[in-house]
Amino acid sequence: MNHLLRGHAPLTDEAWKAVDEEARARLTVNLAGRKLVDFSGPHGWEYSATSLGRATPVGAPPADGVQARLRRVQPLVELRVPFILDRRELEDIDRGADDVDLSALEDAARAMATTENSLIFHGYQDVGIVGIVEASSHAALSLPVDTNSYPPTVAKAVAMLRHAGIGGSYGLAIEPDGFTAIVETAEHGGYLLLDHLRHILDGPVIRAPGIRGAVVLSQRGGDFVVESGMDLSVGYAGHTGDSVELYLEQSLSFRVNEPDAAVALSPA
Repeated sequence: MNHLLRGHAPLTDEAWKAVDEEARARLTVNLAGRKLVDFSGPHGWEYSATSLGRATPVGAPPADGVQARLRRVQPLVELRVPFILDRRELEDIDRGADDVDLSALEDAARAMATTENSLIFHGYQDVGIVGIVEASSHAALSLPVDTNSYPPTVAKAVAMLRHAGIGGSYGLAIEPDGFTAIVETAEHGGYLLLDHLRHILDGPVIRAPGIRGAVVLSQRGGDFVVESGMDLSVGYAGHTGDSVELYLEQSLSFRVNEPDAAVALSPA
């Protein structure tokens, strides 16, 4: 029995399967950052910190003639989103129902994915995580209001990365409204804007809930790393006669190894 306490929940194997599959499906759609950065792990729930490969001298030595250096690490942050499901709906899974109401789980998955994306692109100051936008060494470009101006702006961002010696291919993460506008736009001559941007980047255009504006970043690898302790899992918190309280949980850290490898596109 691990800390998720799934064995104590009044859910059958079929109900757990349905919950896990729904969580996986909803998370996969919205976890944009993981599609563009490196992912290390999962290393386990007990894994607590990422080594930064550096050490800092300690001011007061432990004894005469003895030097001390403190290893630098980045602690993992635990993220949890509780949600409540109706026990009658869960029982209907075992009766073969295909239209079970798991909307609370859907909302929790969307909240977790949006939070992880925000952490990757904008950081989380309270836990010492610096995001890609804040770490970027390049001056931010403005994300145009007119989608017809997206190609020259993205091309300029790619040129900035190449000028800095950052190889491709490249990816574009963009807020949901911007992504929708891209998908709906055809340029003069009927050429799809989405295809044009993919050609400029030689890489993907990703819808990213939780990002403000957009980011063009290298896909060569090694520049941005999510380190996972326990990957996203569903755990059990308690139940009544009518409902079951579950939660989505993970532990992770994020670090930027190369600030030159991304250009932020600030929202208008």
